[in-house]
Amino acid sequence: DALRIERAHIVGVSMGGMIAQLIGLSAPARVRSLTLIMTSPGGRGLPGPTGKVRAALMTRPPGFRYADDPPGQRLRPDSRDVPALVEHGVRLWRLIGSPGYRESDDELRARLQRAVTRAWRPQGTARQLVAIMAAPARREALAGLRVPTQVIHGLEDPLVPIEHGRALAAAIPGAQSHEIPGMGHDLPDGL
Repeated sequence: DALRIERAHIVGVSMGGMIAQLIGLSAPARVRSLTLIMTSPGGRGLPGPTGKVRAALMTRPPGFRYADDPPGQRLRPDSRDVPALVEHGVRLWRLIGSPGYRESDDELRARLQRAVTRAWRPQGTARQLVAIMAAPARREALAGLRVPTQVIHGLEDPLVPIEHGRALAAAIPGAQSHEIPGMGHDLPDGL
């Protein structure tokens, strides 16, 4: 209401796709279409991230301590932290990124450096993971959704495996499914 948008095309990626599903379920008359990218309907019976990805998500950058950070304060690394944070990010993105659409090491490092210096919030990332794990399954509710929907998912996604995209497309009547060879859990320029 605040934006005065009566009906919108909603696009959600990863956790944003989970949020987009909730929007479609709670306000279907306000949604023209849904595009759900590398996301999940949640629930039991779907595979989790690979072991390597799970371990990488739980690993801190070498030598980096969070205990000294004041609670609630926006965390900003100083210049000596940035290279360690960037390299930590490179290791993670090499695990979850699209093997068929690799960006160069220099491009990846430059993008991650911009991201780290703009806003690095490990507490926010932790809250995001908890929210995903605590979210209720949506499969049954999605069966009643009558919004044009397309589901886009990479065949090489080690964070949210393809089975999630397939379950999501199967749960929504009339959903179109697009499985992308070579795509992992990112949005590479080539796609």
